[in-house]
Amino acid sequence: MSIYQRIKELAKNKNISIRELEHQLGFPNGTLQKWVDNANSQKLKKVANYFNVSTDYLLGNGERPTADLDDLKTIMMFGGKPVPEEDKQTVLEILRRLRDARDHK
Repeated sequence: MSIYQRIKELAKNKNISIRELEHQLGFPNGTLQKWVDNANSQKLKKVANYFNVSTDYLLGNGERPTADLDDLKTIMMFGGKPVPEEDKQTVLEILRRLRDARDHK
C-alpha cells in the first residue's frame, strides 16, 4: 500500500476528504496525490501528527497505525490540533499507569 493510499484510508476513517485535509494542513491542492512512493519528510510528519499515527505506518513499515506510548510526546493531537504540553503530560501519566496495571496482571 502506498503512502497516499494509507493517507486516503485514514482520511476516509475520519470522514474527511483529501482536499479538506490538504486545506487543514496548509498544503496546496494535489500535494498528497503525488505521494505514491515518496514524500517530503516535513509534510509527512504533519500528516502523521494529524492522524496520530507514526510516519513508519504511513511509509508501510508497520501494520499498526498507532504509535508507541513514548512517541506520544511529539505526536499527540486532538481534533487536528496539538495538545497543550500540560495536558499531554497528564494523558501520558494516565496511559503509563494503565500500561503498568495491565503489565502487572
